[in-house]
Amino acid sequence: MRVIFMGTPDFSVPALQAVAAAHEVVAVYSQPPRAAGRGQKARPTPVHAAAEALGLPVLTPARLKSPEDQAAFAAFDADVAVVVAYGLILPQPVLDAPRLGCLNIHASILPRWRGAAPIHRAVLAGDPETGVAIMQMEAGLDTGPVLAEARTPIGPTDTSGDLHDRLARIGAGLIVDVLGALPMAAVPQPDQGVTYAAKIDKVEAKIDWSLPADAVDRQIRGLSPFPGAWTLAGGERLKLLRSRVVVGAGRPGTVLAPQVIACGTGAIEILELQREGKRAMPAAEALRGMELPDVLG
Repeated sequence: MRVIFMGTPDFSVPALQAVAAAHEVVAVYSQPPRAAGRGQKARPTPVHAAAEALGLPVLTPARLKSPEDQAAFAAFDADVAVVVAYGLILPQPVLDAPRLGCLNIHASILPRWRGAAPIHRAVLAGDPETGVAIMQMEAGLDTGPVLAEARTPIGPTDTSGDLHDRLARIGAGLIVDVLGALPMAAVPQPDQGVTYAAKIDKVEAKIDWSLPADAVDRQIRGLSPFPGAWTLAGGERLKLLRSRVVVGAGRPGTVLAPQVIACGTGAIEILELQREGKRAMPAAEALRGMELPDVLG
């Protein structure tokens, strides 16, 4: 198969590597390099860097709306395009250019959690499972028919970061299976059960200890590692990254025992956190030598 690969973040890299090992990747599209780090030097995206390491040609148009960009895309004469968290809306001429269209690897079981942040939203909502869907792309937001899916449970201590890595691997294997089976029938998504995974807003990250323990636990795990749910310990902001629900009761935010914090009902145990200016580490190690206030806020 002649494949155009389109992706940007770390999540997309395993799929690029898997597709490149199985098929001829004629071009890789990624977001343009952006300034990052202390020196604010332009840094290529993870997909861009991975494609160069594989010796693949990389294109980084800011948009795909011009006739010139669309003609250049069509000139690759691809059988199919594989799209994984690319970050640009594909105009209809781009969707129509490959012989077998454009396939998207989406990190949810569609139609649940269409949109920008499906992994975070699944954890925040307390979903028992999530997965990956391979979808035939069309003009609507994640509305296309599904060619294949794979599911995975969300464990009681799983974070969004854990699921991110697991789903990236699952998606990489699944897209290779689908490419090897093309052409294949796609199943329209049902009208029932549609939900939208809105982009995570940083205002969602401050912990409200008056909520039930299971809600606080989901917030911590769902926003880990980014943007990270946080609370104040005296004047220091602590980013809480992993937790579990435990037995306990007290005024919300009260430190009941080392790493155990009272919630509106129940309590949570903090398993991993990050102090200001330090790396993430197990909570017992991070809090060594730190005197927590009686109440966090």
